[in-house]
Amino acid sequence: MTSDRNDETPDDIENGVLADTGAVDATDIGFVDGATAQVDITLPHTGDDDDFDDADVVLDDNLAFEALPELESELEPEQELQQVTAPEPAPATGILSAVAPAAGAAAAAAASPRVEEEHHERVRPRTSEIALQSRRIGDFEPDRESADLLTADRLLDPAHVVRPEPEGAWRHFVYTISGRRINLGDGKRARARKELDRRIAAPLTGGAKFVPVLSRKGGVGKTTVTTLLGMALADARDDRVIAVDANPDRGTLAERISRTSGRTVRDLVRTHGEVHGFNDLSQIVARDETRLDVLASDTDPHVSEAFSDDDYRHVADLAAHFYSVVLTDTGTGVVHSVMTATLDLADQIVIVAGLSVDEARLASETLTWLETNGHAEMVRQAVVVINTARPGAPLVRADELDAHFRSRVRAVVRMPYDPQIAAGSAITFRDLQPETRAAARELAAVVVEGLRALAAAA
Repeated sequence: MTSDRNDETPDDIENGVLADTGAVDATDIGFVDGATAQVDITLPHTGDDDDFDDADVVLDDNLAFEALPELESELEPEQELQQVTAPEPAPATGILSAVAPAAGAAAAAAASPRVEEEHHERVRPRTSEIALQSRRIGDFEPDRESADLLTADRLLDPAHVVRPEPEGAWRHFVYTISGRRINLGDGKRARARKELDRRIAAPLTGGAKFVPVLSRKGGVGKTTVTTLLGMALADARDDRVIAVDANPDRGTLAERISRTSGRTVRDLVRTHGEVHGFNDLSQIVARDETRLDVLASDTDPHVSEAFSDDDYRHVADLAAHFYSVVLTDTGTGVVHSVMTATLDLADQIVIVAGLSVDEARLASETLTWLETNGHAEMVRQAVVVINTARPGAPLVRADELDAHFRSRVRAVVRMPYDPQIAAGSAITFRDLQPETRAAARELAAVVVEGLRALAAAA
């Protein structure tokens, strides 16, 4: 049988080594579309068959090779290697018939073993073709945004946000006749009122805050100031505010609001163990139209004398569970039986002074007594209210009183005369004169700011 092999093939060819090896050092590789690739190559053979491992080069459509520098110079621009793929074998004659099946992969890998060894580690996957993988929450990129960043201020277009109707006579008039197209915003008074609301409604942290109202002299308006302060706080804040009448004698705090419950502080002391929720407490306190809760004192002076430090602590403990601000209308003087517990729990104090020489002097002496009895820091953070309880021009120069107390306390607020208050009847906050409401709200804002400052410093 005649062999298909070329009889003129030299017998000394060993291990597939071609007779002509002159082209090994200058390999010319080219691929011409539609033509046979003719390559002079040498198939090296060493004792170690692992020099070229199939794992070094993976023929996959999802992987691309960086062009080898030695090969790029020999290729035409339109023939740049994008992917290493095995070309269709072309008809081969002669000696190329022995290597034609390997003309695709072997030509790139075996053309120069040195080049392959230097550059096979440069294989890089094509980024655009990497399959997406699921990630855990902790594996997200640092710049990835969370849902809480989708705020209304960020997303809403200011040009399309409907602004509220402006407050102010002529500003509202312009807004109306323009068909609600021209909105000049609030007037000066409306902006000041809303800013005051913001100051009063500022959040308080750290549990219930106790604010006693003190005076060493009766008749200067201590109960009135307690009522106005409580109404201003309750009217602007979202949390609960309560005013406790802790006068050992007969107090009149409950008479300053229009609604009463018929229950007193003595009832709460007697049943404090049965109060398990706010509904139980709400049956004892009285609530004003501003949402101020008031806990009245006993009307019987013989019973009210029994109200002691321990009783006040029981009441304060219950109030702290359900209210954010607890005002205390103390009795006349600063040495009665309830004052020790009142000052121990106090976060800030309010001193009431009248517009007379003796009333002003007693208020200043109250500050001195507190300083000498371990409450000097509380005095520095205190608020003094100069209350005008009588109509007409006062005989005492209020500016001099203001300057004196500002040298000793944090803030001074003047409370103007109001006929409704002077009548001694129930106070309706919305019916007060604008100056009185403004002064009460300013007092509330100053108190809240003091409480917030103390909480921040703690």
